Amino acid sequence: QLRMYAEMLREGSWVEASIDTANPARTPVPKADIRKMLFPIGPIVVFGASNFPFAYSTAGGDTASALAAGCAVVVKAHPAHPQTSESVYHAILTAIEKCSMPQYIFQHVHGASIETGKTLVEHPGTAGVGFTGSLSGGRALFDYANKRPNPIPVFAEMSSVNPVVFLPDTLEKNAVSLAKMYSDSITLGMGQFCTNPGILLAIESDALYQFTQHLENEFSQVIPAKMLHRGIQKSYFEKMGKALKESGVEVLQQSKTQPAELEAYPTIASVPGKEFLNNSYLHQEVFGPYSLLVKCQDMEELLQVWKSLRGQLTTSIMATDLDLSAHPEIVEMAITIAGRIVFNSVPTGVEVCPSMMHGGPYPASTDSRFSAVGIHAVKRWLRPICFQNCPEELLPEELKDGNPRGIWRLVDNKFVK
Repeated sequence: QLRMYAEMLREGSWVEASIDTANPARTPVPKADIRKMLFPIGPIVVFGASNFPFAYSTAGGDTASALAAGCAVVVKAHPAHPQTSESVYHAILTAIEKCSMPQYIFQHVHGASIETGKTLVEHPGTAGVGFTGSLSGGRALFDYANKRPNPIPVFAEMSSVNPVVFLPDTLEKNAVSLAKMYSDSITLGMGQFCTNPGILLAIESDALYQFTQHLENEFSQVIPAKMLHRGIQKSYFEKMGKALKESGVEVLQQSKTQPAELEAYPTIASVPGKEFLNNSYLHQEVFGPYSLLVKCQDMEELLQVWKSLRGQLTTSIMATDLDLSAHPEIVEMAITIAGRIVFNSVPTGVEVCPSMMHGGPYPASTDSRFSAVGIHAVKRWLRPICFQNCPEELLPEELKDGNPRGIWRLVDNKFVK
């Protein structure tokens, strides 16, 4: 991630330089010289994620993108892995010294209390917040930020059940491979991925019965493994336990191996579509190796169930060409639900690349216009500033006439170098 942003900075076009040259002869009003580019918004507070001690924490994507934008960063270490965070912090300090960066461009604090996070968000120097975690935690930070005398943006990635739609023809033809594929995805890393497929949608049929049998067999063979910390494990058992007691929910299969200390219990359950629609609790994320199969009576009910789910990071469509031609409305529906639409694959595993979208409508994230992954994550920490009739010598290099940086720019509505 750090190298990716370094390449972005060297190339330079990320500032989105735009120039509209003056036209004094225009009538009835002369046209001014107007130039615009992106600038850093200021110091960013990043909250380390509990489930990704490296990729989303101390030197993870939020920190890397904020530093690339030119913002100072204050990281609040996650209390579940303070020593890991501290070790990475010291590696960053070494890099700062070697690269002759400003000494306090990066700072690091500890604290398990709610007050610590609240104080960081409310600090008058804070200009933005990056967070990956629970819906309750992200929403609390969002509310603190908006109650400030000068509200600031909070880019939080929070809750997602990442619904998967299995269409009839693909279940008929691929029940065995689909069951294996999704058993592996649901239990990958003991389900501790924000893109874990927590809801499976399908229409009642003989093919669904066969798929369910194979899925049960796969789950019975999964060996429980440790979760990252007690907080995640405790929440998993509490939320799963409550979900399994809800009306109409049936446990299809759990791992045949009893979990030991700190381990999860891989579980697959099912519920009729009608019961699911009437119970909003079943729509909520159970973070861990758990998924709920929603059995719908027909396509109309499946679409109704799918539409009832709130904003998601991902939604997946498992379909043959025949399925897609029979249901052209599927893609239009998916676009309204999630930031990333996956075809005939699993949502777990997020490629770090410019085209990745890791965000979605609320509550998947607080602002669906932005990704937390890939070079475009940098846009969260930038704002456009316009210069009108500015003397050449006072302009940033990216906006000067000679284009000394040699970057792509939009000049009089044409992209040129």
